[in-house]
Amino acid sequence: MTTHESTQSASGNLSAVLLTDWYQLSMLDAYYRLGMEQTAIFEFFVRRLPQQRSFLLAVGLDQVLDYLQNVRFTPEEIAWLASTKQLSSSTLKRLASFRFTGRVFAVPEGTVFFASEPILRVEAPLPEAQLVESRIVSLLHYQTLVASKAARCRLAAPKAQLIDFGMRRAHGAEAGCLASRASYIAGIDATATVEASYRYGIPRAGTMAHSFVQAHELESQAFLNFARCHPQNIVLLIDTYDVVRGAERVVEVAHRLRSDGIRIQGVRIDSGDLGELARKVRAVLDRGDCKDIRIFVSGNLDEYAIDGLVAAKAPIDAFCLGTRLTVSEDAPSLDCAYKLQQYAGRPLRKLSQWKETWPGPRQVYRQYDSSGYLGGDVLACEDEVIEGQPLLHEVMTNGRRLCCAPALDDVRAFCAEQLARLPPAYRTLEHVLQAPVKVSQRQHQLAEEVAQIPH
Repeated sequence: MTTHESTQSASGNLSAVLLTDWYQLSMLDAYYRLGMEQTAIFEFFVRRLPQQRSFLLAVGLDQVLDYLQNVRFTPEEIAWLASTKQLSSSTLKRLASFRFTGRVFAVPEGTVFFASEPILRVEAPLPEAQLVESRIVSLLHYQTLVASKAARCRLAAPKAQLIDFGMRRAHGAEAGCLASRASYIAGIDATATVEASYRYGIPRAGTMAHSFVQAHELESQAFLNFARCHPQNIVLLIDTYDVVRGAERVVEVAHRLRSDGIRIQGVRIDSGDLGELARKVRAVLDRGDCKDIRIFVSGNLDEYAIDGLVAAKAPIDAFCLGTRLTVSEDAPSLDCAYKLQQYAGRPLRKLSQWKETWPGPRQVYRQYDSSGYLGGDVLACEDEVIEGQPLLHEVMTNGRRLCCAPALDDVRAFCAEQLARLPPAYRTLEHVLQAPVKVSQRQHQLAEEVAQIPH
C-alpha cells in the first residue's frame, strides 16, 4: 500500500503546537518559573464506557507519536504569544528550543480495551508532558471513538463490503480524514474521501450523485454517459426517481454496454425501505441476466440498521456508511482523561467524586482462555509481574520513535485478530454489563496509601 502521510495537508497541520488549550501554556509558564521540571507520568484512559459499548479500540497512536516528535514553536507563534502579554519573557525565550524529550509507552493500534485501562503513558519533564495533553486527547479520543463504532458495523456484517461515505458530515476536514483511517483499521473496506486515500493509502470507492442524473434529460442517458466516461468500477445510483424503473433501465444499459466490453459493477439505493427495495431490484437484475451486478445501499446506516438488514436476509452486497459513523451518533463522545499519575517519583491519585483515579504508572496484563478468547485483564502497577500478556510497550524514547509505524494494513489485520479473540458475548451489539477487568491487590494497596497522604 502506498502512503503519502505528512504533517501538513489539506486537512490541517497535525503538529501545530498551538492546537492546545490556553491553560496548558499558563501551567507550562508557571512550571518553568517555579523550577518544576522533574519527571512526570501521565496516562490516557477512558473512565467509563458509553452505555452502548462493551469494548473500545485504541486508535490514533501513530498521529500522537508524529506530533510529539515534530512539535515546535515557530518564531511567528512565539511573537504572537509575546503579544498576548500572558507569558513570562523567560518562558518565551525557552519556547524557541522547545522539544518533547520524553518516553512514551502505548498499546498497539487496534487493541481492544476497557474502562480505566491506560492505552498510552507519557514520561517526560512536567512542562513537556503537560503542554501536549490537549492534542494527545484530541487525536486519541476521536479515532478511538470512530474505530469502536466502525468495529460494531463490521461485526454486524462480517461478509459484506463496508464503505466510508462520512467526510461531508464529519466535524471538520481533519476529522473526516482521521475517521477514514480509524474506520479502515476497524474493518471498513474503502473510503470515498480522496485525501484519506491519498494520505493513508486506503482503497477508494465512489458512485455518483443524484445531481448527475438530474442534469440529464433522461435517466438512461445519464447511466450511459457516466459508464462510458468511467468504464472501470461503475456503480449507478438508481433512486433519483423510481427505484424499480431505475433498475430496469440499468438492465437495458448493461446490455448495450456489453457489446463495448463495459460491465456495470453495481447499483446504489439511497432512500426508502432498503431491504424491500433491494429485493425488488435483485429480482429485476436477475430476470434481466444481470446477476453479477451488486447492490449497494446508503442513507443513515449504522450497525443497528445493518444488523436488521442482515437478519432479514436482504440481498445487499455493500453498505455505505456516512453521518452515523463519523459522528458515532449513538455514543458521540468518550469520558476520557489524561491524568498525572506520578511526579518526581511520588505516586499521585485524584480523589474527586466520580473521577477518582488509580495512582502511579500502570500496566495491563491480558489473559486468554483455553479457547483463545480474551479471558480477562488485570490492571496492575507498572513494575508488577503478573500472568498474561503486557499490553503497553515503549514506543518512544528521548522524544524519538523507536521504530517506523507499521503499515496500515498490518494494523488492520491486528485489529481483526483482536476482534476475533473477543468472547462471543462481546461481539454482539448488545451491551455487556461486566467488563472482564480486575485490579491487582498491589494497585488497591497503593491507592489506599496515596489516599491517606495529607494534601
